[in-house]
Amino acid sequence: MNRRKFLEAGTVLAATGLLAGRASAAAPAAAQFEHKFAQVNGIRMHYVEAGQGPLVILLHGFPLLWYSWRKQIPALAAAGYRVVVPDQRGYGQTEAPADMRAYNITELVGDIVGLVAALGETQAIVAGWDWGSGIAQFCSLMRPDIFRATVLVSNPYSPRLPVRPSLVWQKLGNGKVFYQQYFQTPGVAEREMARDPKSFMRSALYMLSDDALPGDEWKFAFPPNTLMLDSMKQPKELPPWLSSADLDYYAAEYARSGFLGPLNWYRNMEFDWEITSYLTGAKLLQPSLFIAGEMDPGIQWGKAAFEQIERNMPNLRKKVLIPHAAHMAPEEQPEKFNAALLEFLNSLPRN
Repeated sequence: MNRRKFLEAGTVLAATGLLAGRASAAAPAAAQFEHKFAQVNGIRMHYVEAGQGPLVILLHGFPLLWYSWRKQIPALAAAGYRVVVPDQRGYGQTEAPADMRAYNITELVGDIVGLVAALGETQAIVAGWDWGSGIAQFCSLMRPDIFRATVLVSNPYSPRLPVRPSLVWQKLGNGKVFYQQYFQTPGVAEREMARDPKSFMRSALYMLSDDALPGDEWKFAFPPNTLMLDSMKQPKELPPWLSSADLDYYAAEYARSGFLGPLNWYRNMEFDWEITSYLTGAKLLQPSLFIAGEMDPGIQWGKAAFEQIERNMPNLRKKVLIPHAAHMAPEEQPEKFNAALLEFLNSLPRN
């Protein structure tokens, strides 16, 4: 999509049809929600919806799904919000285009712009976690007329860097292969993960949580000429916040959809950097909230962004670090997370 057309499009990106129905759900928790589909920005998008009131859109990251927000949806709906949680492009039951370039940042933001319009709304509060934080950031920067407030989870906002992502990966790798660099080669990481999606998900969700034993935490870089899975650890038992049914749902969805679509997000990072030069130095101006687990690796290797977050987000209302949680804070500590999120949402104008 041409960037100028995108920025001018407004609701033109919206779907012309909205198909309601029950999506397939392996876990009992998934079946408790209302599943819908909308045609947005050229793809068929699956989402879950609950509640009535101001629109709040929750965006997941990798290796997550709409399901990762299951502990937030009822709380927000009960508090008087219309909560919409999509499987993002290439994930779960949402369409996964074959063209790698179809996953660039303009298309990903266009999906959410189109979703807002398909829902019959003109504005939304957007919350993003992990990669979803990045999409929430770009939604807020590119379309401030639509996205009136922003919640970032785990990944703090930092303006576009003057150097290419590949140079940043080399620095972060420090002689090893940074995981985002590892994801760049087509056919490698997706085949590795797809050999046993359940094993990969069990390991990834455990390693990204505060339940990971010392030394078992997620490895952001690993030795050259090794597989990523070689550095991953399996828990002796599932963390208390993740049931076997939850794991089965994650595994079944990724077994069906594969990992190519999600990894194509990473394979557009250099291209995204090239096409967003106009955002160099941009500040995120919406009323905003940042939440992360105290042990979240996103604020460890993103330390500089975290320390400068007030400067880059001048309307940041609060930054919340949740004890006894890491990257999976919305699942690990849902009550504390929901309390912080609702405190912020309730401080905003209802209309």
